[in-house]
Amino acid sequence: MSMTDAELAAHLAEVSGQILLQVRASGMLSLKALGKAGDATANQFLCHALREQRPDDGLLSEEEKDNPSRLEKSRVWIVDPVDGTREYGEARTDWAVHVGLAIDGVATVGAVALPGVGVVLRTDTPAAVPAAPERLRMVVSRTRPAKEATDVAERIGAELVPMGSAGAKAMSILRGEADIYLHSGGQYEWDSCAPAAVALAHGLHVSRIDGSPLVYNQADVYMPDLLICRKEHAERILGEIAQLA
Repeated sequence: MSMTDAELAAHLAEVSGQILLQVRASGMLSLKALGKAGDATANQFLCHALREQRPDDGLLSEEEKDNPSRLEKSRVWIVDPVDGTREYGEARTDWAVHVGLAIDGVATVGAVALPGVGVVLRTDTPAAVPAAPERLRMVVSRTRPAKEATDVAERIGAELVPMGSAGAKAMSILRGEADIYLHSGGQYEWDSCAPAAVALAHGLHVSRIDGSPLVYNQADVYMPDLLICRKEHAERILGEIAQLA
């Protein structure tokens, strides 16, 4: 099956989401075991499929032992089989599957599946982002809202919208459910590569909270922070973050 990179990313994200829904619907697993089983099952599919379809590319997955040989590659697939394991186990809708491709360190191609709502957002089919309401909405963690996010929200009068996975948060802006995603609590490359690629393809601002670009396929895959928002809001939000710092 011959596919473009974007078609492959979207297909793999969608199929992985379907697999995860089937694993959960089986009724064979406790809540505690479900997350591990879902992660492992989706990861096996994604990694085998990518190695089959793109054998010359590098691969980084949250659920695989890191392979340093990826650092020698220009093209590296970065995947998160279940972003929001807790939400997946609780049968919420705010979890995601991430399939991203970084080229020379830039999140370039990707897809984010939201299986709970039957949606796949992808880099090759960008759509118009809904207009922001008069009062901006900032999406934050359900359990650990970042202090910088809550402080900035207070300063600009934004409403806080609690949500689960990083992918669901980023995609909520594209879906018209929120306007700003500011995170400073630390993540990893697989948490944001696909969402960043999709957000950029839809014309959003994507950066670190100091305004510098996100860089992928690094030896240390920890990423301290990020900001995703409409371009017209970026300067104001970055300014507020700088003042707080």
